[in-house]
Amino acid sequence: MYVKRDDLIDAHLSGNKWRKLNYNLREAIRLEKPAILTFGGAYSNHIYAVAAAGRQFGLKTIGIIRGEAPKEYGSTLRFASKCGMKLHFLSRSAYREKTIPQDIDLSSCYILPEGGTNCLGLKGCKRIVTEVQQQIPTHTKIDYWCTSSGTGGTASGIISALNNDSNALVFSALKGDFLKTDIQKLLETCEAKTYNNWQLITDYHFGGYAKFKPELIEFINQFKSTTGIPLDPIYTGKMFYGIFDLLKKGFFEKGSTIVAVHTGGLQGVAGFNERFGGVH
Repeated sequence: MYVKRDDLIDAHLSGNKWRKLNYNLREAIRLEKPAILTFGGAYSNHIYAVAAAGRQFGLKTIGIIRGEAPKEYGSTLRFASKCGMKLHFLSRSAYREKTIPQDIDLSSCYILPEGGTNCLGLKGCKRIVTEVQQQIPTHTKIDYWCTSSGTGGTASGIISALNNDSNALVFSALKGDFLKTDIQKLLETCEAKTYNNWQLITDYHFGGYAKFKPELIEFINQFKSTTGIPLDPIYTGKMFYGIFDLLKKGFFEKGSTIVAVHTGGLQGVAGFNERFGGVH
């Protein structure tokens, strides 16, 4: 098994967030939009990354945050605010409708979907496959590509780049199988092609988004102790737990080569520990 360490790309713009932002930032600059407006939760990796990108590239950033304003900001919102991101909080019902406050001048904004998931985000994530193929030994046949998923953008990029060659396993961080439809729609919209080389794994969400159980935290800490690779309890921890469980169950054929994509998200560990603790 190879681990694609996208968590090492940058201290603040790591993992799939940099992949998704890469072409979107270029497009915002090309369109001469001075501000990026986007959406996310109070502990969102995406909000964190967009705020960091705005500071780094001289763009204003506006975050539409799901839920009421907290009495005290957690680590993610503190960082976003420190980077200069203007935060607007919406009730969950208003957030579902993506209601944008009227006092925001949309003409100056480049609007980026939640998670950075759009066709340009997909394009950025396709490069994961290209890089891995350049980094591993020549002529190595990769049987399985594994990634965690929240909105489906990273998975869609990997699936399309594989072009029905290798198998992609998408480990959902959310309860339910709606991501399958979301990924299919994204691929149809952006690639105009059908792919049958992937499957959604829904057995390792541990109760839903941001839900966890003691055995997950134990696994994450043990994995870091053994390999030196840190994981987060929202996305990558669940994926690696799932991969190792499937290995025990004989899911992978003997002699298979697996690439597990570490999509970053480590900034979320601080916020998780503020609320629950336990991740070393």
